[in-house]
Amino acid sequence: MNGRVRAQSRVGEGQWPLSFCADRLSLTRGRVVTAGDVILLDGDCGLCTRLAVFMTPRMSPGASLRFLAIESEEGQAIISTFPQHIQDVDTVYLVRDNKPYIRSSAALRFLFYMRWYYAMWYPIGWIIPLPIRNLVYRFVARYRHRIFRKPASCVFPMPKADQG
Repeated sequence: MNGRVRAQSRVGEGQWPLSFCADRLSLTRGRVVTAGDVILLDGDCGLCTRLAVFMTPRMSPGASLRFLAIESEEGQAIISTFPQHIQDVDTVYLVRDNKPYIRSSAALRFLFYMRWYYAMWYPIGWIIPLPIRNLVYRFVARYRHRIFRKPASCVFPMPKADQG
């Protein structure tokens, strides 16, 4: 099979069709299981790249989080496992405990991976109602390319534990 796994199942509620590299992802009860939690960001976005560079040195010592470009092969493989209504969204994705989060919910949950003095802001952010958070998220997402320059290349930092 050349290192690839093809999982075929009846697609129903809670089941997602999968086809991807076995060494990076696996299938458990119809859900994608990644090697640790993953943030999928736009590789052509200056804001996304800056956030990844900002977050990396400020992550909690025990945090297990990888940054991937949405446009990458692995990123597309992960997104293709989501339900169609989530795949169709142009947003940042966070896969935490094998559950996908989008828009402001993903952005707010980034704080879980940060050191305590950033993570303490999570409950305060959660007080803001979801429609208002998503409205602000969509406004920033709409104008991010005008405000932040496109990076010369897609470079997401690797967490210290992954660097060899």
